[in-house]
Amino acid sequence: MTSRKLFIRGFLDGIPICLGYLSVSFAFGIFAVGSGLSIWQSILVSVANVTSAGQLAGVPIMVGRLPLIEMVLTQFVINLRYSLMSVSLSQKLSPRVKILQRMVVAFGVTDEIFALAISQKEELETPYLVGLITSPFWGWTIGTALGALAGDILPSLIVSALGLALYAMFVAIIIPPAKKNRAVAFCCLLAMALSSAFRYAPVMNKVSSGMAIIICAVASGLLFAAVAPIPEDEKKKDTSMDKAVKT
Repeated sequence: MTSRKLFIRGFLDGIPICLGYLSVSFAFGIFAVGSGLSIWQSILVSVANVTSAGQLAGVPIMVGRLPLIEMVLTQFVINLRYSLMSVSLSQKLSPRVKILQRMVVAFGVTDEIFALAISQKEELETPYLVGLITSPFWGWTIGTALGALAGDILPSLIVSALGLALYAMFVAIIIPPAKKNRAVAFCCLLAMALSSAFRYAPVMNKVSSGMAIIICAVASGLLFAAVAPIPEDEKKKDTSMDKAVKT
């Protein structure tokens, strides 16, 4: 298959992700403008990052002009999973994919793009991956631009209501695994309780938003990793499923 056909195939495969990203990034655009960023700043954040959770956590840090180290630590904790996804995805790349091309592909790895790419039966070539990344990237960017423009034009009451869509998305993400596993549910509840404490409790509310996110995520994750580790049989099941996908 020619490079052009591989690119088109990847682009078309990414269109469903693109459509999903439009609505999520629209909510982010509204959130960013409502938090104090300009329209162009909001768009630039999405162009440079393509990560909903990371951007949501990063905007208050930028607006509050908090120390750079808080931004670095916050993004490291939130986006660490992308490094793991990239390492896993590298095992399916064709030997023809060079280092610079791998770096470009790594920039565009998201949860949805990783899931679609890793499910392919054949080795992954650069044109296919670039196409697969391109359509979601434009969906994310255009959605942010539309949301930022809407947030700058619409009345504040409507903007506030639409801004809730981003939080609703994260709730929708955690509910399915929380229903299947009580440990996940309690871990989420603990993180929520800690977050509320950092928001309202005396002394704790003096901690900046970036450090609060880091503490909540790391503390709740470490606690439940120790209290309720994944059983060995489930680990073996996940490993066998990964091998089945790769083959």
